[in-house]
Amino acid sequence: MSYLEQEIYEQPEILARLLSEEVENAARLAAAIRERGVQYVMVAGRGTSDNAGRYGKYLFAAMNRLPVAMATPSLFSIYGLPPRFGDALVLGISQSGQSPDIVSVLAEARRQGALTAAFTNEPDSPLAVAADHVLALHAGAERSVAATKTYTAQLAAVALVNALLSDDPALLAELQRVPEAARRTLELAPQVQRIAERYRFIDRCVVLGRGFNYANAYEVALKLKETNYIAAEPYSPADFIHGPLAMLDESYPVIVIAPAGALLDEVRSALALIRERGAELLVISDDAETLTQGRLALPLPVSLPEWLSPLITVIPGQLLALHLVLERGQDPDRPRGLHKVTLTR
Repeated sequence: MSYLEQEIYEQPEILARLLSEEVENAARLAAAIRERGVQYVMVAGRGTSDNAGRYGKYLFAAMNRLPVAMATPSLFSIYGLPPRFGDALVLGISQSGQSPDIVSVLAEARRQGALTAAFTNEPDSPLAVAADHVLALHAGAERSVAATKTYTAQLAAVALVNALLSDDPALLAELQRVPEAARRTLELAPQVQRIAERYRFIDRCVVLGRGFNYANAYEVALKLKETNYIAAEPYSPADFIHGPLAMLDESYPVIVIAPAGALLDEVRSALALIRERGAELLVISDDAETLTQGRLALPLPVSLPEWLSPLITVIPGQLLALHLVLERGQDPDRPRGLHKVTLTR
């Protein structure tokens, strides 16, 4: 079994461990956010961690009315022109905690007196040292180049802090359902394998997700790019129909992440336009009517509240990337030109 496959299947256990062991650290961070009168959040991350920040962009705003900005690390590490942080929480998200540019964002924020936090799998890393508060991801050694288990752990850390900041016990109860939901979602593997057989020769696709699942459009596209070298383009359906729709034809696969929620009707409207173009739709959803819109469908076996759905809707995309690699006879753990830790300035 490849490292990639092992780590995909470790996710339920990791999520349960994080949600058990990081409550106190998350509570301390939530208390500091209140005490410091934080007015917005600045997130620094790269790749998969940047996609976790996209989830935070929706969740901090929707749940706690805190706007989120994504940092531009080169302003800190190369240009030497950092912005003023003011009353911000500056959050660094990184599996390794090693990238100098991400560390430089937190170091400058701390110098300015802003509240800083790190979500990392390495609690002794330079990023953790630069932070006032640290949430460990508890994912264990990550050997696969393509990150999977640390991504869902990062989402869980974001969700945990927001639930505690909201001071609503019901949200914490909902969050405790996630590990079992992830375990059941992994049972889709045989269906995903059949879809991978059909998609074995694709070299391009579109991945769509909106709202809380916008982050997963980017993350699933990234997994397909780095493991299978597919030109996978991520979009919100709202953006996609404003121009990129024109590139579709009958040979173009479109993967749609569409769990039940406030935006489902809007997503369905976009799907109708895509069907008119003749593109092949693969729909990932827990909504029966929405699933009928796809030529191919992956019915989620568990429904979670919309704000938590990204923690399981990404799993079919991870499985698809894995099974496509295996169908193509390639090594899941040795994508060309990539290394486990990428150090950027």
